Amino acid sequence: MDAGSVFLPIANRGREQVRKMSEEIRLQKILADFGVASRRAAEDLIRQGKVSVNGAVASVGDKADPARDRITLSGRPLRRPPHSENLYIMLNKPRGTITTMSDEMDRKCVAELVRSIPQRIYPIGRLDRESEGLLLMTNDGAFANAMMHPSRHVPKTYRVTVRPGVSREQIEQMERGIVIEGRKTAPAEVSVLVQEPGRVVLRIILHEGRNREIRKMCEALGLETARLKRTAFGPVRLGMLAPGRWRRLSPEEVAALRDAAGLERPSPEAERRPGRSVRRRGPKLP
Repeated sequence: MDAGSVFLPIANRGREQVRKMSEEIRLQKILADFGVASRRAAEDLIRQGKVSVNGAVASVGDKADPARDRITLSGRPLRRPPHSENLYIMLNKPRGTITTMSDEMDRKCVAELVRSIPQRIYPIGRLDRESEGLLLMTNDGAFANAMMHPSRHVPKTYRVTVRPGVSREQIEQMERGIVIEGRKTAPAEVSVLVQEPGRVVLRIILHEGRNREIRKMCEALGLETARLKRTAFGPVRLGMLAPGRWRRLSPEEVAALRDAAGLERPSPEAERRPGRSVRRRGPKLP
């Protein structure tokens, strides 16, 4: 099947004034999310002038709202392939794994841990290579965008081990916000879980998703981040899921995440899609 024969019906927005900037996604990501092509191949399609938004030929880097804009490929409106299903996956990402679906340097990436899933899914946000824990994955572009967008304020909870110790003043600085790379971080929620000679375990809750934010905050305060594990994404907790394993989110978990992001509930047709909370075996780790 060629790229031009893959469709996803998208409602015409109508008026420019109605557009919500917070819902816009880069076109190459939209095409990749809907299974048209990889992001790199999607960029080529855009450069070739094959992609239009509301009648105007698009350029690489342009954004659109898939719920409102009319996006066409080779003159045809995009449509979802038949029998597609929105999937919502929780993966316990191990340390040493890259949060990407492919890596040019041939490093171990999360795609290897979910290769048994036939649909194309992708991570919601990132955990850096040495971080571990809860990583959400999906093929639902609008859902992923809402989970990641800072305007939604979906909290993320981390268990962080720092060395050698932490003072009350340092905790208060994290709670107030720290200037990193010229911009102040959003206030964080910080509490001490364990305090021992030479190490302290903190629970840190962030309401934004800047790159390596916790590590940079700790570095700015003179602290070494010895271990960083995400334990919750909004109301959804990692629980006892083993490293390298994945499971589907239950319908209740998906609904709770939608509520946390202020999203509308899906239509009854979408709600009837299966969402069994069954633990799956991932590949054995070395």
